[in-house]
Amino acid sequence: MMQEKYMEMALEEAKKAYEEDEVPIGCIIVKDDAVLAMTHNRKVHDNLATSHAEILAIKQASDKLGTWHLDDCDMYVSLEPCIMCAGAIVNARIKNVYIAADEPKGGAFGSSIDVLTAKNINHRPNIFKGIKKEESAKLLQDFFKAKRLK
Repeated sequence: MMQEKYMEMALEEAKKAYEEDEVPIGCIIVKDDAVLAMTHNRKVHDNLATSHAEILAIKQASDKLGTWHLDDCDMYVSLEPCIMCAGAIVNARIKNVYIAADEPKGGAFGSSIDVLTAKNINHRPNIFKGIKKEESAKLLQDFFKAKRLK
């Protein structure tokens, strides 16, 4: 199944973030079975609040395609996007978003809030949840457990 393969790639990116002492979230963007972007959280490294995996992936994919319109693209992300990233996904017109684990504290595609319930937004991506959910959740739990022990 292609979705599992791509989510595994997003989880590999999340593991890179973990190794860099960043919250382990990874994201890839795919169009027509070609990977356009592969990245992970870099907030600490960049010292920038907007350096979330999804924002960085949207930038990479837009640069590669030469347009901000990512209409026929799919995003695979290891944790449910926050409101900032959900807004960027809507604005980039990403077609499908595959999410591994829910984020009850700040997920903006249904777990905490749902940006897709806004009345007049001009794009609503298709949302699919749960591919490799346990693996993503364990990675996050291990990261925060290790943080608490420091």
